[in-house]
Amino acid sequence: MPEKSSLLRRRELLLHDAFLISIMGVLAACGLIYEYLLSHYAGRVLGALESTIYTMIGLMIVSMGIGSFAARVFKEPFTAFVWLESLIALLGISCILLIASLVAFTSILPQVIAETFNLAPDLIPRGGFLASLHQMAIMSPYFFGIIIGLFIGMEIPLIARIREAVYGEHLEHNTGTIYGADYLGAGVGAAIWVGLMLSININQAAVITAIANLLAGLFFLIRYWQRIKFRKVLLSLHGLILLLAVTVYQFGEDWSDNLTDLMYRDEVVFSHTSRYQNMTVTRRFISNEQDILYGFFLNGRLQFSSNDETIYHGMLVYPAMLVAGKVSSVLIIGGGDGLALRDVLKFEPESVTLIDLDRELVEFFTATEEQLPIYRQALVELNEHAFSDERVEVIFGDAFIEVDRLLARISYYDVILVDLPDPSHPDLDRLYSDHFYKRLNRLLTSNGVLVVQSTSPYHAKKAFISIGKTLSISNFNHVEQYRQNIPSFGEWGWSIASKQIQSPRVKLQQQRQPVNHPWLTRDLIVASFEFPRDFFAEADKIEANKLGTNRVYRYHTEAWQKELGIYQN
Repeated sequence: MPEKSSLLRRRELLLHDAFLISIMGVLAACGLIYEYLLSHYAGRVLGALESTIYTMIGLMIVSMGIGSFAARVFKEPFTAFVWLESLIALLGISCILLIASLVAFTSILPQVIAETFNLAPDLIPRGGFLASLHQMAIMSPYFFGIIIGLFIGMEIPLIARIREAVYGEHLEHNTGTIYGADYLGAGVGAAIWVGLMLSININQAAVITAIANLLAGLFFLIRYWQRIKFRKVLLSLHGLILLLAVTVYQFGEDWSDNLTDLMYRDEVVFSHTSRYQNMTVTRRFISNEQDILYGFFLNGRLQFSSNDETIYHGMLVYPAMLVAGKVSSVLIIGGGDGLALRDVLKFEPESVTLIDLDRELVEFFTATEEQLPIYRQALVELNEHAFSDERVEVIFGDAFIEVDRLLARISYYDVILVDLPDPSHPDLDRLYSDHFYKRLNRLLTSNGVLVVQSTSPYHAKKAFISIGKTLSISNFNHVEQYRQNIPSFGEWGWSIASKQIQSPRVKLQQQRQPVNHPWLTRDLIVASFEFPRDFFAEADKIEANKLGTNRVYRYHTEAWQKELGIYQN
């Protein structure tokens, strides 16, 4: 009989162990997803704070450490654990909406004040306390990350104490067992994030993760019902949080979109988050319904405005095409809106290859349906149905990798146009590196020309000059930079590199062919190579961007942080 009793006891303990370790694995997966989710939201939707992707993870890890120490204040680990999972679930469900609400409220508050007191448009109060308030809202993802991290950090110590309480003794390998479950669960969480969460709405991702926390707490509550205090209160709380979760899952996307829309000056007619970025289209009626201005935003940043995009794309495309002379084969890197492609096709190339990471972006600017919404029809007409041209090949993938594949199939191009977003993230920095430009050089024909979108020479001067210097160490015969004012952006810049004997500027000066463009002329293009006195005076102090240094990214981030008033030297 004693042996049978001992065997039953051992089975019971194994069941307890399997239950607790499984719970720990689920919670570890949830914890990692929360880290990615908050980092993802701050870096993507808030636009200006891509660096939060890394700062957030660091802050949450530190907070978890503090939470581990703080867990010792709880005298009843069983009860504390259920309360903890309820609070994590509640924060997980609501944090994205709360952040969106704070940012939206502080964004529209100056306009509300101006309208209340009938202030002129140029007197809208945006500084002082209101600017500080908005900056606090922008930083609010950090606050939620710290709080959630603090709570997540308490889970392991509480589970460790619960295991020992179940066994009734100190367990020699208790910590190792729990951390093993934690690491394995985190790996599963990473796989779920990449495989599922990135493809669904962020509020739904938050709710699914929170429900996992909630169910873990509920199962724990039922399993250890007699050991838990306030169990009926906790059971009711779980029911209320579950009701909130269902509500947010159903309506959260609309609520979040409405809050996000408040941050744009014009009416938002379309907003969608693809696997890689948030796409937003705004509309403004200028004088009547026949005169409409469309704006296209990625991750909160304006990519083009329909009233002046032709200036930007003309400056990107025309200098290279005119300098190259022969333009049989053209490669465009980025440019998923088809607007650069539209201008390239006007030069009658034999073939054009376009590489873009985001299939959904390209499809949005392609007429794949008979009946398109009015705004989308207008944007497809803006690129003149460029993606429908038989000469165009579209490759979906990371340009850093796809360029190697083009080299492997021995492809050569007369012109390469790099129309990528600004280097506002380390992942983009490598596409502004010497390593990348040297590989593009190998794709060019002997008289080939390369043009790179090079950010603003006014707002991000060091980044602009660094891009030019990076091209200079990438085996081109000539590298020059030029600029033009784009009303929607302000001063903007490009870099042109060629393998020809004459410099691009000299060739443009000799150009006799008329420039058939609604805005540009030959003399205007040539004049764009002029810069203010002493603009390059300190160029020797600015470094080229070698792969792995993140030099351009740091120059760009530092410049725009100063521009936005995030810090000052």
